[in-house]
Amino acid sequence: MTDLHVVDATAEHADEIVAVIHHAFSSRRVLDPPSTALSENATTVTAAVNKHGGLLVRVNGSPAGAVLFEESGDVLNLRRVSVDPRHQARGVASAMVGCAEEVARRRGLSRVQLIARMELPDTVEFWRRRGYSVVEQHDHNLIYAKAMPIELAVPTADDMRAIGEELAGQLRAGDVLVLSGDLGAGKTTFTQGLGAGLKVRGDITSPTFVISRVHPSLAGGPALVHVDAYRLGGIAELDDLDLDASLDDAVTVVEWGHGLAESLAPDRLDIVVTRGDDDTDETREIRITPVGPRWAASGVRVSVMESY
Repeated sequence: MTDLHVVDATAEHADEIVAVIHHAFSSRRVLDPPSTALSENATTVTAAVNKHGGLLVRVNGSPAGAVLFEESGDVLNLRRVSVDPRHQARGVASAMVGCAEEVARRRGLSRVQLIARMELPDTVEFWRRRGYSVVEQHDHNLIYAKAMPIELAVPTADDMRAIGEELAGQLRAGDVLVLSGDLGAGKTTFTQGLGAGLKVRGDITSPTFVISRVHPSLAGGPALVHVDAYRLGGIAELDDLDLDASLDDAVTVVEWGHGLAESLAPDRLDIVVTRGDDDTDETREIRITPVGPRWAASGVRVSVMESY
């Protein structure tokens, strides 16, 4: 049985981290220009760990993986992502990256970013499978990024509207939001906040009896297309709404859209709103998961709840 542990790196781990980096990068084919990873030593690694942190993975007690962090603004950059060849195909990289993303969330950072060489197809495929998108390219360097999900406890309906209103300021024409959650959890309340932030015309109400409503902008911005997919029988019926005609020019919100509306756009926000078992408690939980290169390049921020 494999005993795999991921620990927060400290200066005491510098020699182990250097060994992993050197084993990993020396086993790769030589690139042009070559990587500078083999220049890392205990001094440089100690300085990096002391400043921004990192991770060390041990398998059965032996150092097997390592990554160094560099924090810049609201981005956690991953450096020297390394797996010792003797420990490949044991889930070391996936475990390490998952823990790095958790570090970014704990620090309140909106994105994780790294550089990968395009000449290494296995590496490129790994980051693609992990949900990372190419947001820039510099010569042979691909800049991969992934926006972090946001999870919040929302005490009141007014707070839910405030989250929607703040998020509206980060939206643009062509954006798609897929809303899911319990009946009465607050999906329409959230959408009301979006409508206020987008400054659209008309009251935002549950569109249960009118499957799709268009709310034009009063301020020269994108319209809000509000869709209720609760009574739709499948993707074919969603296609019948001909949302493609308005996707590029509007912000489209699809309630009850999980499993149906994801196909509308590769870039979207998946939003889940849930309520507790106590009907007297107004507190809701909201999870906002950004998907695709559009959000990987910018991330999502919600500051209105930072005081809670």
